[in-house]
Amino acid sequence: MSIFDEKPDRLPQNFGFIMTEDFSLMAFASVIEPMRAANSIANKTLFTWTLLTLDGEPVRSSSGMQIVPDGKLDETRFDAIFLIGGINTERIDDVRLLNGLRRALRMGASLVGVSTGSFVFGKAGILNNRRCTVHWDYRSSFEEAFPHLDVSDELYEIDGPVITCAGGAAAMDLMLYLLGRQFGHELATLVGDWFVQSRMRDKHEHQRTDLRFRTGISHPKLLAAVAMMEENLEIPLNREEIADSVDLSTRQMERLFRKYLRSTPKRYYFTLRMHKAQSLLRQTTMPILDVAIACGFVSASHFAKCYREYFGLTPRDDRGPSH
Repeated sequence: MSIFDEKPDRLPQNFGFIMTEDFSLMAFASVIEPMRAANSIANKTLFTWTLLTLDGEPVRSSSGMQIVPDGKLDETRFDAIFLIGGINTERIDDVRLLNGLRRALRMGASLVGVSTGSFVFGKAGILNNRRCTVHWDYRSSFEEAFPHLDVSDELYEIDGPVITCAGGAAAMDLMLYLLGRQFGHELATLVGDWFVQSRMRDKHEHQRTDLRFRTGISHPKLLAAVAMMEENLEIPLNREEIADSVDLSTRQMERLFRKYLRSTPKRYYFTLRMHKAQSLLRQTTMPILDVAIACGFVSASHFAKCYREYFGLTPRDDRGPSH
């Protein structure tokens, strides 16, 4: 059971915030600012918080802004601990952090993993037999790292005392929802108004912007063709299969891609596969051959050649020395 399931029996609730190196400042603000606003609007201290890092030293966000913590992760008890992820959080494997999270859960704290914080929760084993989510850009690498976990595309998932959130603006949606559960819809609405948040998104809404807005096109058959490409990167479809599925001739589909996307279907599809490959290389420790296969290439040598021609460097060089 999560502490957020009902109105708390004592106030204020005391929360710990763990920031990892290169954490998302947007996600951090989207969680902590609604608490500050709730305290102000309610005219009472509903929440207090302590900023933590593993060693108590300052930490930089992904944008370079430095945060000075109040202390380090220790035996202090909190009602909930928020782990704010960001760039490279998927590489964190610090035993102190993993043990600290397990201990906090055993002691009755709720745990909230924001953005890529889900990776740390996965390594700690606290997502086993639980439903979870992660930022959409890391979905593929997360599933590669934790194939046994039940991962969704939701904005956030609440499974008992463990909560995961896609991060970014979704963290605001999560906090407004939790405020509503604990202190009522009116306070949640007032906090949303405070931040000019016109509505609270339901957790089931898509993380990503609708395909029409991402591509800037509205032609339904072209959108359907692009969607098919995005959904079939590991085993690419041929252009005849795509055209048939959206009720176009291959010539009609070629014309639509050139007119609206200034590309050919083949080139557009190739670009999608290349960018997925780059994400997997940078976010996982998958062997290069496995990355190649996951993106529709039959050999590592052909993949490396295509990658170098597209990005100007080899897959190994793009991965970096830390891998």
